[in-house]
Amino acid sequence: MPVFGRSEFVARIARVKARMIAAGIDVLVCADPANLNYLTGYDGWSFYVHQYAVLSLDDEEPLWIGRAMDAPGAHMTTFVRPENIVPYPETHVDSALLHPAQFVAAVLRERSCNRARIGVDLDAFYFTARAYLELMKALPEASFVDSEGLVNWVRLVKSPAEVALMRGAASIVSKAMAVGMEAVAPGVRECDAVAEITAAQFHGTADFWGDYPAALAQVPSGRKSAAPHMTWSGDRYEQDTVAYLELGGCHHRYHAALARTLYLGKPPQALLDVAKVVAEGLDVALDAARAGTTCHNVEAAWRKVINRAGYHKASRIGYSIGLNYPPDWGERTASLREGDETVLEANMCFHMILGMWMDDWGYELSETFCVRPSGAPEILTSFPRDLVVKP
Repeated sequence: MPVFGRSEFVARIARVKARMIAAGIDVLVCADPANLNYLTGYDGWSFYVHQYAVLSLDDEEPLWIGRAMDAPGAHMTTFVRPENIVPYPETHVDSALLHPAQFVAAVLRERSCNRARIGVDLDAFYFTARAYLELMKALPEASFVDSEGLVNWVRLVKSPAEVALMRGAASIVSKAMAVGMEAVAPGVRECDAVAEITAAQFHGTADFWGDYPAALAQVPSGRKSAAPHMTWSGDRYEQDTVAYLELGGCHHRYHAALARTLYLGKPPQALLDVAKVVAEGLDVALDAARAGTTCHNVEAAWRKVINRAGYHKASRIGYSIGLNYPPDWGERTASLREGDETVLEANMCFHMILGMWMDDWGYELSETFCVRPSGAPEILTSFPRDLVVKP
């Protein structure tokens, strides 16, 4: 049942080990569910309990360490040999006395890693402070270092097989956007529009079934559109208001995201002006997103366009996207923003999202793209970029 063949995982592990060697790390302990998936293939809604992938330079395969009741799912979805699936007992679940990190430490001691230099990602959502303290307490002779998102950075460059899944995710979100734009109308409740959008996200397309996205639909309208990251309520869409839809498509945990804006009625000139400038800026920034340039230079191309028109945007205009689990489809690595000198390489994928939030209204326009070896990037998502007007 693993999504990819063994050769895909072997190549990933080789790249991760190369970074481990460069960082002086003997053993890597990963708690991020996306990194567990990346290193082992494991996929399950079990990240609400502690689970880990443990990779040693001396071992061919990583260990999967998780709750005993989740071990059958690990046997089904991972590529690793059965002996490398190591479950911890139920006594360690939500216990004040026993912690899964204690179990991990015991496994490391059994494998003579008690004096190793162990890398842990201190800023991972699913690696808790207690897990860190328990590991250090149980392995006093080991030295612990921050791996600083080591696997996340390896994930930044996708394989052709990964890009193919992201194309599928892009086709799903493009379809969901069309459904959402049709659903939004005066008098319709936000929750009802989201119900139709979510159905489209899960139905997917004829070729790509829809997985659950790592982030929820964002569908604010009116004054609420002045703030990003708003989900939905029972409020009804009103005539003569702006609304935007920021959605994700997901297939086998790989994502593509898309944002578009609509107006219910005759749009005011201020909105039309912003829409025109943002569309121009998107074209320019996408054209700049070529292999060999930097994230900084891509953002600078956008900033030049909007500054010339008298606008300003302080936040980043994009981030790497791909394999992920809640709460976010972003990879938490490279960002399209001023000062980020990450060099773009072929098969890096980004969600370029241009959000302009004013005092009492907002506007969003985005695309998910993949950097090509040469030339302009491949735009994975597909939906007209014009402001949608529903009179």
